[in-house]
Amino acid sequence: MGRPRVVIIGAGIVGCAVADELTERGWTDVTVVEQGPLFAAGGSSSHAPGLVFQTNPSKTMTEFAAYTVRKYTALGEHCFRQVGGLEVATTPERWTDLHRKLGWAQSWGVEGRLLDAEECARLWPMLDRSRVLGGLHMPSDGLAAAVACGETQAARATGRGARFLGGHTVIGVEQKGGRVTGVSCAVEGEYRTIPADVIVCAAGFWGPSIGELAGLTVPLLPLAHQYAKSGPLPPQPEGPILRHQDRDLYARQHGDRIGIGSYAHRPMPVAQHEIGPKGTTMPSVQSFTEEDFDPAWRDAAELLPALAESKYEDGINGVFSFTADGFPLIGEAPHLDGFWLAEAVWVTHSAGVARAVAELLVTGRSQVDVHECELARFEQAQLSPAYVEERGRQNFVEVYDVIHPLQPMESPRPMRTSPFHPRQVELGAFFLESAGWERPHWFEANEPLLAGLEEPRIGADRRDAWAGRYWSPVAAAEAWATRERVALHDMTSLKRIEVSGPGAAAFLQHMTTNNVDKRPGTVTYTLLLDAGGGIRSDLTAARLEEDRFQLGANGNLDLDWLTRHAPRGVHIRDITSGTCCVGVWGPQARELVQGLTDMDLSNENFRYFTCRSGYVGQVPVLAMRVSYVGELGWELYTGADMGLKLWDTLMATGMPVAGGRAAFNSLRLEKGYRLWGVDMTTEHDPYEAGLGFAVKADKDFLGRDALSAEPSRRLVPLLSAEVVMGKEPVSHAGRVVGYVTSAAYGHTVGRPIAYAWLPSELAGPGTRVDISYFGRRVPAEVAAEPLFDPQMEKIRR
Repeated sequence: MGRPRVVIIGAGIVGCAVADELTERGWTDVTVVEQGPLFAAGGSSSHAPGLVFQTNPSKTMTEFAAYTVRKYTALGEHCFRQVGGLEVATTPERWTDLHRKLGWAQSWGVEGRLLDAEECARLWPMLDRSRVLGGLHMPSDGLAAAVACGETQAARATGRGARFLGGHTVIGVEQKGGRVTGVSCAVEGEYRTIPADVIVCAAGFWGPSIGELAGLTVPLLPLAHQYAKSGPLPPQPEGPILRHQDRDLYARQHGDRIGIGSYAHRPMPVAQHEIGPKGTTMPSVQSFTEEDFDPAWRDAAELLPALAESKYEDGINGVFSFTADGFPLIGEAPHLDGFWLAEAVWVTHSAGVARAVAELLVTGRSQVDVHECELARFEQAQLSPAYVEERGRQNFVEVYDVIHPLQPMESPRPMRTSPFHPRQVELGAFFLESAGWERPHWFEANEPLLAGLEEPRIGADRRDAWAGRYWSPVAAAEAWATRERVALHDMTSLKRIEVSGPGAAAFLQHMTTNNVDKRPGTVTYTLLLDAGGGIRSDLTAARLEEDRFQLGANGNLDLDWLTRHAPRGVHIRDITSGTCCVGVWGPQARELVQGLTDMDLSNENFRYFTCRSGYVGQVPVLAMRVSYVGELGWELYTGADMGLKLWDTLMATGMPVAGGRAAFNSLRLEKGYRLWGVDMTTEHDPYEAGLGFAVKADKDFLGRDALSAEPSRRLVPLLSAEVVMGKEPVSHAGRVVGYVTSAAYGHTVGRPIAYAWLPSELAGPGTRVDISYFGRRVPAEVAAEPLFDPQMEKIRR
């Protein structure tokens, strides 16, 4: 495809930005259709207050926002005024959290600083400084005029050949042979079809209706959000955008008036069929409900006393899009080639998302990692309307809350459980959630094992209250039992994919970095790369038969990637839900399993990174001799119907203990095992991530030609003075030089561990650095890896 015909649905700020970014990259045959008038079309862009605040725990979302700031600033002051941003704290908890937020900003390269109450009041003289403990000031934040930004970008795109058509209501997505062919529109009572090779849905909260035309579930929830303005007030110098998150409020100036936005009210979802009929001045503006806003106005007047002398007016219930996890929806439909989403995008991230979508379309990869935003990230169970609504409502409630990085949603749960779940409940498991799976983090039944442990094996004295949340000292006992005895670790939530067919081996040879074309019965650790050499995932590939492989993958994104690339005759199948897996790991693993199986588990006859089928008791299993914790052992796979029997058979010996994810994470970091999506993403290549051993450069594979064996940065372990949580900035000689990815206490090495990205010149063992943890300096030192069993003696015995 040379210059494909592109139709973008929606001329709000996102659709206009996508058109601008595409035409800038040479894709100039672009048509943007909009059901409303151009460019105040009646969607979220038409009423958005326009706050652009960059700081976010997600590196990706921060980079989207930072690019939005850069681009809209360059468009001119009629589009963006860089007034800065100020978040104030009125509680000790919020003030502490602002220190954490400053750390995120420093990690992701955004300038900011903490202010005392007096400095906050100088920026916002209306503040009641007696209520303010301090604030976080981000000088480069600002206000975007969404309609002007859209129109200006549309003019740029039009100058390169794009066209914008108002009054075009999309009524159909034409397709043939699994590919889009055009968009059908109703125009002044007539119908027309616009040919298209690519369709980008940027319809905002109407996305689910457009998705339905394409046979695609667009998992977003339109929710009304309240905004009102004060009456005229005494003149004030223009200050930064203001957020009072302790009361779920934000404020901005409109000349001599103050606008107040509130997330403090009840969630107010708006169904697709209600948006138009219930609209007032425009479809996205629903009737204002004063009873919901009154408490917010009182709270705003407490912080800004001048408001008490005014009455709010011009109130709206404005509709925005929310998703189950708070991230946008980017990517191509799994069943319909050429149908793309740029949905659930706020003004804050609009230009950044548009750039990413344009890069994905034109070059096949985004320079910013987008795995958190890809449509294919969701499991089938997470696409149900009930799930999308419940999680979307909760995300609205929590949008300004102080959220712990391990804090799970409380409902709807449980959704997905392994066959071992009933026994885990009996053992007092404390569950957290991932991709809908209930995953035990520790077991209260193991508390008696702590009697044999002392500091520094536990590490409780190296954790503050924040790092101690969603953690128990029992995790130390479970880690120690794995190192000294044997433990069962539930690995059922690991995505399992079967690749089969006459061309399966050749396909995986091309798609992955390592040599997987070995004899049946071998297991290979390998990587999926994108065209730019970035790491899309890491896999364990077990060759079960000549033409059949089982892959241990990271999630639905891997399934989608492999399915899209599979040639005819190669079959990709998700076998996760019908199977289960338990890791039997520890120095007594062989003794435990050998007494129950017909397989010879001796080191001579069952080598590391091999697999075979057999029985454990009455249970048929696929046994793989692999370990993610650095100890002798096997992953045992069986059908979901036999999982409980397998667990009971192993536990009946009286030898193993159950191990949770908290122990598991500690053990993997001691061994230096990476976690994709946290330690490495598409922004990193194998050599800088320390995974060059998994690259066979003498074979042809996707992304090979983009690799460089001389990285300028490296992922390295730090031994620190206390446990941190991840995403903290790392400094050297007073300058931020990197950031933490994973962190835990190493119960075997007796030290806190933090993996971090650092420049290559600072990555040598012995380099001293500082981690900024809630504003505190935490000394750390680069260590040689792995920290545990560098000769691989334990895992290969």
